[in-house]
Amino acid sequence: MKKRLLIVEDSDLNRELLVQIFEDTYDIVVAADGPTAVEVAVAEQPDLILMDIGLPLFNGLEAVRAIRATGARTPIIAVSSRVMPGDREEAIDAGCDDFVAKPIDDELLVELVSRHLGSR
Repeated sequence: MKKRLLIVEDSDLNRELLVQIFEDTYDIVVAADGPTAVEVAVAEQPDLILMDIGLPLFNGLEAVRAIRATGARTPIIAVSSRVMPGDREEAIDAGCDDFVAKPIDDELLVELVSRHLGSR
C-alpha cells in the first residue's frame, strides 16, 4: 500500500510540479489554501505533508499550527520561497519537521521525504 502525501501549494504550476515528482511513488492529495490544508490533513491523515508557506486565507505556518493543535504528528516539510535569515527557524518553531527553499531541488526534496517516511 502506497504512503499518502498531502501537497499544499497555491500555485497551480508548483503544485503540478510536486505532484509529478511524487505521483509514481505515493498516493497524492492536494490543497491550495490554509483552511483546506487543515481540513484535508484531518480527513485524509496523510503520512507526510509538503506545506507551502505563502498561502491564501491563512499562511502555511498558521495551517501547520492548526494541524499540530489536532494532535497530529505527521511529518511536515515546509516548502517556501521565504529564505531570509530566521525563516527556517520560524517554520520549525511553528511545527514543521524540515524546510526546503524554492526553487526546489528535486533530489533533495525526494531524499527528505524518503527520510521522514522511513521512520513511519
